[in-house]
Amino acid sequence: MIRSLNPANGETLASFEAHDAFTVDRRLTAAVTAQRAWRKQPVAERMPLLLAMARVLRKNAERYATLITLEMGKPLAEARGEIEKCAVTCDFYAQHAPAFLNDEPVASAASDSRVVYDPLGVLLAVMPWNYPFWQAIRAIAPALAAGNAVVLKHASNVPQCALALDALFEEAGAPAGLFATLLVESPAVRGLIEDARIACVTFTGSTPAGRAIAAAAGHAMKKQVLELGGSDPFIVLADADIPAAAQAALKARFQNTGQSCIAAKRFIVEHGVADAFAELLSDGAARLVVGDPMAAATQIGPMARGNLRDELHAQVQATLAQGATLRVGGRPIDGPGCFYAPTVLDHVTPQMTAAREETFGPAAAILRVASAEEAVVVANGTEFGLGAALWTGDAERARALSRQLDAGAVFVNAIVASDPRLPFGGVKQSGYGRELGVHGLREFTNTKTVWTGPSR
Repeated sequence: MIRSLNPANGETLASFEAHDAFTVDRRLTAAVTAQRAWRKQPVAERMPLLLAMARVLRKNAERYATLITLEMGKPLAEARGEIEKCAVTCDFYAQHAPAFLNDEPVASAASDSRVVYDPLGVLLAVMPWNYPFWQAIRAIAPALAAGNAVVLKHASNVPQCALALDALFEEAGAPAGLFATLLVESPAVRGLIEDARIACVTFTGSTPAGRAIAAAAGHAMKKQVLELGGSDPFIVLADADIPAAAQAALKARFQNTGQSCIAAKRFIVEHGVADAFAELLSDGAARLVVGDPMAAATQIGPMARGNLRDELHAQVQATLAQGATLRVGGRPIDGPGCFYAPTVLDHVTPQMTAAREETFGPAAAILRVASAEEAVVVANGTEFGLGAALWTGDAERARALSRQLDAGAVFVNAIVASDPRLPFGGVKQSGYGRELGVHGLREFTNTKTVWTGPSR
């Protein structure tokens, strides 16, 4: 039984029987059949489906946003923004995918040689709960544009969002079987990866789960893209605009109640400005409105599950026991629901728990450094390498330092964010491969050389 729970009050919203083996088999076979026809469509003729997806997303935006908020606790205003971002991404690929997939002539000894991009087949997308529409759409839209079909194994705590995606494609007029949700538990994923009808895999989630996905996909010799955990640094140098950096830091750490792989988690600040930054960040965190995620004023909703709140609290307590200073928060909030007070830990060192582990919730760790050079060393001193933010008034130095940071993306004087126009992904234990942009579109294609000799 797959249950949908409201993390704001613990109530059961709905329960669903997991799909049995017959249903899974039927949906996989339908996906293969649909993909064989879909890949034959000229690229331009696939784009109306993406435009229809964008229209359906906007038409049903309030209903979808409400469903997100009810199932995983995201403040409603943020859930609305998530749906619009999905629509923008569909529009983006509808406009640009034909050019991204054009043949690329290459000069060689042949009378004609070119690189072409062919679809791989059926993509298995294993997606998390924290952005239940966005994480799925950012993989599905380019995969469909490239000529693939997609089956989705969504997180088990957002089954209603998963089924809403099924209905979205039906309303958009997608060919039967081209997209399908599989309501199955996590142990079923390995069997899906091994199934000959699955050609490739994309996964967003924790690093341990990513290792298991990678092992299964590697054993099956199937292409994979992994977007895994992160402990993103937010570097503030002495010449930065400190009020602007502190204001941005609030959003970078506390949006989506801190439950984001690309949320800033380690705030690495030069000594000369650390007191001022810490005071501003702490004051801002103390003023954040925690409460019912359906209320317009709410900025921090519940964490998605009780065990996630317990894990975060254990990390905070361990860091304090190791010598950090608590500026604000540091406790679960009494009452129903999985609420945790916005937390700022100061005087954290790189060896402490909050600096070594990914903290997936509303807790910020401030680390103080003596120089920009030390900031880079501390920033890189983690197993993760997803995103990084760098705040400085010196653009030339920013360009030099950004090349030294181990990250899939560096944002200067801004917070790290995904953008359909730009590739997104990580290095080290944050995964490999890229989503979004032209690079993400081509991940699930066969980059094929076609060499034509001289005609006789």
